[in-house]
Amino acid sequence: MDELYQLSLALTTWLQESYPGLLGIMRIVSAMGEELFFLLVLPAVYWSLDKRLGRQLGYIFLLSVTVNNIAKNAFRQPRPFWLDPAVQRSEVEGYGLPSGHVQNATAILLLLAIWLRRRWLWLVALVAILLMALSRFYLGVHFLQDVIGGFILGLLVLGMFLLWRGLFAERFGKHILGRRLLMMVFIPAALAAAYGVILFLIGAPNLDVPWAARIPAAELNAHEDAVTGLAGLLGFGLGMILESSRIRFRVDGPAWQRVVRYGVGIVVAVGIWAGLRAVFPSQPEWLALPLRFLRYLLLLLWVTYFAPWVFVKLRLATADPESEVRVTL
Repeated sequence: MDELYQLSLALTTWLQESYPGLLGIMRIVSAMGEELFFLLVLPAVYWSLDKRLGRQLGYIFLLSVTVNNIAKNAFRQPRPFWLDPAVQRSEVEGYGLPSGHVQNATAILLLLAIWLRRRWLWLVALVAILLMALSRFYLGVHFLQDVIGGFILGLLVLGMFLLWRGLFAERFGKHILGRRLLMMVFIPAALAAAYGVILFLIGAPNLDVPWAARIPAAELNAHEDAVTGLAGLLGFGLGMILESSRIRFRVDGPAWQRVVRYGVGIVVAVGIWAGLRAVFPSQPEWLALPLRFLRYLLLLLWVTYFAPWVFVKLRLATADPESEVRVTL
């Protein structure tokens, strides 16, 4: 592993020294993989463009985030600037392997290419994934094995999602409301149980490494990110099923209505995301983690359930008169 670390550091240093003008572009590309970017973009699809596509993109994103956070804590691998601070060009916390930016981009962009069924989109998606991997490598926040691992894990998450959609989605849509809600609880609960088992099996982190000083902060970040993913997955799943049964809003309508709908929804969403972060304490951990769970649970319930309810009440969206026959991702 040390050889891979040194190879990656040498390549990153060469890229940074040979192409310093790429720094701004790489930062912009990398920013498109940040949490705030997805918070701003994915609700627009769900609220104003294509409801079913928004469900699928949102759920696979949160599933990918959760799996990535669990994997990072399981591998406990360093980031390049932990070994050589001179290569750091971006602020980031937590362990490095696998790259969440690359994994999420792989799952989302390839699902989008599959959904839209345009050959040219496959090329665009692959180029975008490559650029995301290059940006994370260039900025000195990931090793080569991190971005490759992120790509592979993104493919696995997408494959599992497509397998479930192909084999079980139709049957799932015919279940009664209570059973569908139970499934949306079971998935994050199973992932939480797997996370607990992994932590038990791997034990305490090894402090006999050159980057030992960074491990306490990385461990805390790993727990925070795992809680974020699990809460988001739970909130999105519950809200999506409840909306399909109780509200059934439609995304069609004139352009002004779609824009206003998005504006109202995103103001509240960002308010929950940023406002509760400012209000809730970050310490002690035993209090901060449950409050973080509550914050993201409320955020995703707003996006999937309460915002559509508000849209219908304000006549920014119409609603189907009867419950959907099939409710699938």
